Amino acid sequence: MNTTTSHYTVPGLTEATGKKVATILQERLHVLNELALTLKHVHWNVVGRDFIAVHEMIDPQVDEVRAMVDETAERIATLGGSPNGNPGAIVASRNWEDYPLGRATTAEHLAQVDEVYNGVLADHRKAQAATADLDPITEDMLIGQIKAMELFQWFVRAHLENAGGEVKHDA
Repeated sequence: MNTTTSHYTVPGLTEATGKKVATILQERLHVLNELALTLKHVHWNVVGRDFIAVHEMIDPQVDEVRAMVDETAERIATLGGSPNGNPGAIVASRNWEDYPLGRATTAEHLAQVDEVYNGVLADHRKAQAATADLDPITEDMLIGQIKAMELFQWFVRAHLENAGGEVKHDA
């Protein structure tokens, strides 16, 4: 696959800065692609009490994360990079384990999805901080993605929360 970087970036950034930001975004692209697949996997495999509520709650999250994937890939290209969305590239760059559940209850899946969002959001915030002084447009994009995923995590946690406000991960 040709991953040659163009010899341009957006006006106001140096080629080196454009490449650095595109590299940060490539990692986020891999994570967002995997998140979309993981959420769809949950949608297909959730069973038990509150099935329909969780099943229907997950699909809009999948759609929004897929939009984030496209937005991120297009930003990489705008910066002069070549976004790589190949499955092999995702697997090769991973530093996390595969989603561990197949067919499982809503409580089990939601507890695991909460953990997935913890990791994705923590790393997205690091990427946002890393781009803050490099490219405010990319930082703004990441902030919007963080905002949406934090809302999705709240939806997930609302199913796991008890009346005292504690998020319980036991089924």
